[in-house]
Amino acid sequence: MKIKSAIMAGAVSVSSLCLLSACGNKQQSSSKLVQWQQPTNLTTLDASKATDNVSFGTLNNSNEGLLMAAKNNTVKPGVAKSYQVSPDGKTYTFNLRHSKWSNGKPVTANNFVYAWQRTVNPKTASQYSYLFDHIKNASQIGENKASLSSLGVKADGNYKLIVSLTKPQSYFKYLVAMAPFYPQSKETVNKYGQSYGTNSDDMLYNGPFKVTGWTGTNDSWKLIKNNNYWNAKNIKFNGVKFNVQKDSNTDLNQYSTGALDLTNLVGKQQVGEFKHSKELHNVDMAAPFYIEMNQKNNSVFKNINIRKAISLAIDRDQFTKSTLGDGSKPAQGYVSPGMPKHNGKTFIQDAGTKTGVSYNLNDAKKLWNKGLKEIGKSSVNISLLADDTDNGKSTTEFLQTSLEKLPGLNVSSQNVPSKSKLTRAQSGDFDMVINSWVADFPDPISFLSLFTSNGTYNNGKWSNAKYDSLINKAEGTDANNSNKRWNDLVNAEKTLMSEQGIIPIYYQVRPIAIKPRISGVQFFPTGSPYDLRNIRINNNQH
Repeated sequence: MKIKSAIMAGAVSVSSLCLLSACGNKQQSSSKLVQWQQPTNLTTLDASKATDNVSFGTLNNSNEGLLMAAKNNTVKPGVAKSYQVSPDGKTYTFNLRHSKWSNGKPVTANNFVYAWQRTVNPKTASQYSYLFDHIKNASQIGENKASLSSLGVKADGNYKLIVSLTKPQSYFKYLVAMAPFYPQSKETVNKYGQSYGTNSDDMLYNGPFKVTGWTGTNDSWKLIKNNNYWNAKNIKFNGVKFNVQKDSNTDLNQYSTGALDLTNLVGKQQVGEFKHSKELHNVDMAAPFYIEMNQKNNSVFKNINIRKAISLAIDRDQFTKSTLGDGSKPAQGYVSPGMPKHNGKTFIQDAGTKTGVSYNLNDAKKLWNKGLKEIGKSSVNISLLADDTDNGKSTTEFLQTSLEKLPGLNVSSQNVPSKSKLTRAQSGDFDMVINSWVADFPDPISFLSLFTSNGTYNNGKWSNAKYDSLINKAEGTDANNSNKRWNDLVNAEKTLMSEQGIIPIYYQVRPIAIKPRISGVQFFPTGSPYDLRNIRINNNQH
């Protein structure tokens, strides 16, 4: 999933983390609403169009799919109280509970049929429609070669949903817990038209909370308890107020005075202030940060020596320790830690290599000069695009200084609001852009599928036939052979790095400070970033 700040900040060695904050002496708020700082704005409540962590986090707690993410890379019942899989792995039957929308109307199997058809409809332009590609006729619908009604999802009455896949997909159970697979009301979508999901009023919810107070452009919104939620009796607090504050020092001051219950810590100094405090929680993220180079619009990046030189000029150890200082780790490749092991080995152990992630300025200069000769240039001007968060700014500053050590390279940094950065990245309006991806589910394919030649999120348009073939085999002919599939993915990672298709920088760790009165926030390494259903507020905790 795209992280819209550094998120696209936007969970790793642990599958989930339930945070219980320790006691402190600072002023505590007595509010029944949890006050939570966010680094970037909410961009949409339309589950078919969401792409970033802030939107996914809000959606995960205001809506609910067939299944829900749970600890240890498992899933638990959501709208579906149970499900069965056919022996050949190609038919899923979900048995739905009797649940309601926030307006009191029933959530039915047809709400899922409509939602899934809407997401794969090319007119919706969902960037997550590719997740449906194993469902019968989904790809053909995306190419306007089949009707929406032919999608392999059918309602058998109001409370049974039958899904037909074209081939087995071991991680399908994780997909249906994600926002693009949430139910949607056709009546509501038609009622609000173009404004659907663009503000909190023009929306319907089936999750534990309803979103209120979001106009589509403001810097705060609330999640308020939804009394029509099927499990409302176990939601023991009133909700959360999210406040966007891009200045980390202001955030910390507000947290210190009790105005915030949770805040993201940024940088070495802030994290250091909480070094010995039990209020500090380091949340590992299955989230690599990387540079994409626009090979379609800037021919300079078609040269492999130029791409490799840029990567070799980046001292990732220095950057993570001295600039970030928040526990984030130098990239060892593209796929992050936290994926399931295979035959006792992690993916990084099998695929990790120094190729594509090493630092050697002397070698960088040699390759740079060689590349300049090959493209017939003596100097190059490049813009580096990132968001305007504190991490975004510190990253561009470090990279600009590092890369300008290459003779004849001039780098101009552009830090813009996260929404603008995403729009520009997706439209190809950049030379180099800093992006990140939080794994949608615990499998390396969640990362590696991005950079196929026609990948929706392949913004730099890197293309490699061998890479495409390996991914196709992992998803096709080798899908049911765990050893062959693993080797396909390992070799795909090695190909991506040896060709320097992208430039990995670091794996994110997200340091968060949480007041002692708040417990039960559950963070996940993949997919939606957090679950608020089990929060408890104890105003007597000191």
